Amino acid sequence: MNLPDGLLDGRWILLAWVLFVPLALLAVRRAPWRVLADSTRLNAFLALIVALILLWHLQAGVKPGLSLHLIGATVFTLCFGWALAFIGLCLVLLGVGVNGFVGWQTFAANALLMAGVGVATSYGVHRLVDRWLPRHMFVYIFGKGFFAAAVAVMAVGVASCLLLALAGIYDSEYLSAEYLPVFLLLGFSEAWLSGMLATLFAVYRPELLADFDDTQFLGRK
Repeated sequence: MNLPDGLLDGRWILLAWVLFVPLALLAVRRAPWRVLADSTRLNAFLALIVALILLWHLQAGVKPGLSLHLIGATVFTLCFGWALAFIGLCLVLLGVGVNGFVGWQTFAANALLMAGVGVATSYGVHRLVDRWLPRHMFVYIFGKGFFAAAVAVMAVGVASCLLLALAGIYDSEYLSAEYLPVFLLLGFSEAWLSGMLATLFAVYRPELLADFDDTQFLGRK
C-alpha cells in the first residue's frame, strides 16, 4: 500500500489512471449526495476523512511500496454506501498525498488498491450478509463490521502483492512469505476497530449507518 512515485513504470501508471477515472466518475454519479445535506451526516463524513488521514500516517514498512496501515474502508461503506465511501477514501488519499506520504503519479494505483478494492470487498460482503444471513443485531455487527473489515484488508493485501509481483517490483516468493502474512494481523486490527465503531454507531447513533434499521434491530419507532 502507499506506492511511491518511481516504483511502477509508465505502463502500469497509465493503466491505473485508465481504470480509476471511469470508476471515479461512476462513484460521483451514483453517490447519494442528498445524504450530506444533513449537517450531522456531513460532519461525520468530514470527521471520518480527517481521522483516516491521521490514521494513514501511522504506517510501518521497510521497503518502498510495502507499507502497512489501517484503511477504514468498511466503516466508510457502512456509514455512507460504496460510492461516497470510495470518494471519501480518495479524499483521504489526497490529504495524505499533500503531506508527501504517497506519490501523485501513483495516486490512481493507490486509490484503486485501498479505496477500490477495500470498498468493493466491504460492499460485496455486506450484500452477502443481507442475502444469506438473518437480520439480527449480532449478525450486522459481526458480519458487516468485524468480518467484512478483515476480509477487505486481506483483499487489499492480495491485490497489492499481485500488482507488485506482476510489475516485477518484488519477487512473488518474498511477498508471499514476508509481506502478505502480515495482512492477517492487520486484518484482525482493522476488524476489531470496525466492529467496535459499528457497535457504537448501531447502539448510540444508528442514523449514521447507511443501511441500519433501528426499528427492526432496536425496537425504536
